[in-house]
Amino acid sequence: MIEPRHLLLPAFACITLAASAQTDLEDRLKMLEQQRTAIEEQQQRITARVDSAKLAIIRRDLQRIGLPKLEPGDELIVHPGHILVYSEKHEQPKWTAHIASPDLVKGNLARIDSFLPDPLVKTGTAVTADYWNSGYDRGHLVPSADMRWNLEALQGTYYYSNICPQVPELNRGTWADLEDWGRRYVNFSDRRLFIATGPVLRDGLPTMQKEGRKNEVSIPEYIWKVIADLDGESPKTIGFVMRNAKQDGPPISYAVPVDSVERLTGLDFFHALDDAVEDRIEAMREPRAWYAEGDPNFDEVEPLRAPLPNGMFNTVQAKYHVGSTATICGTVVSSRKTAKAKAIYLNFDRTHPNQDFYATIWEYNGPNFSYDPEVGLLHKKVCVTGKLTLYDGIPRISINNEKEVRPYEEAAGGK
Repeated sequence: MIEPRHLLLPAFACITLAASAQTDLEDRLKMLEQQRTAIEEQQQRITARVDSAKLAIIRRDLQRIGLPKLEPGDELIVHPGHILVYSEKHEQPKWTAHIASPDLVKGNLARIDSFLPDPLVKTGTAVTADYWNSGYDRGHLVPSADMRWNLEALQGTYYYSNICPQVPELNRGTWADLEDWGRRYVNFSDRRLFIATGPVLRDGLPTMQKEGRKNEVSIPEYIWKVIADLDGESPKTIGFVMRNAKQDGPPISYAVPVDSVERLTGLDFFHALDDAVEDRIEAMREPRAWYAEGDPNFDEVEPLRAPLPNGMFNTVQAKYHVGSTATICGTVVSSRKTAKAKAIYLNFDRTHPNQDFYATIWEYNGPNFSYDPEVGLLHKKVCVTGKLTLYDGIPRISINNEKEVRPYEEAAGGK
């Protein structure tokens, strides 16, 4: 017979071995976590050095070819991710310049929303008391979203030296769309952009009459942006000018040649380039050249410039005539037939879901067309007539027959 104490010995040994194995696993986990922390800290240090080198290249290239020509009295203010000249007279930047690089695509830093006076501006800048409850947005000229890949560069965009008063409907509307338009190009082309931005400043501008203000901040009537792709053998530029007010159109409606921005502001852009190259690219105004493959808005076109002849309206104006019978003109940039209802949808000027206007042809009206409108109207500039209704916030016209659709040239000619 085996005594009980002899049975206990193997059991105790098993328990001891199990406890030892558990301790070994915990020690191993602790060691691996320490190694991971050390690697992460090393990666952070390397990333910081890489970012510092990238920002140094940005500043170098801006000063080499990306800044407007300095005028007497101009003083460069250099921040990690952008450069500017400040107007003490108007208490806002005369202009800013930055490079939107492909790094912004992966940038995920959050907005800061802590605006500060710029310590680098010797004369001082505007302050929070000048803007708070003024009715104007603190409009970034260098978008913070362009710098979300580096904290120091992002923080620099929240200095008041980068801010001008913008009407909220502009800052949060078409101007924000323009900034996104540039980022889409960077994203889908994997190319960087040289961008200069500023208000149109002049004597006699009104100032923000806010009680408790510390400075006289001018309210610009217009704001401009110049965008350039200067890398490679085919440089190109485009300019934009918007009134500091609510704008209805998409960004490309406000595109102009850089020459036009120069005449408006008196600034001289890209003066360091060869004169022939400068003259050629500053005369460009071709929005289509700025849509890279993969851009979801690749097919959009400019709305027809208002006013249109013969009492007709463009797609941006359609929303003002909901409930009335009107003629709306534009380019059919996309079309589709629904699988279930067999209805044809024609999107004008901008593709779904960004269209300002669309037309529908219900299945029962299909026999009223001698051609297939889904195919026959695609990429055509046409006018459609009918009663405007609103569906999901977008104006539309239901077309009953082909007589309600006319080529734009024919409709504009009054034939």
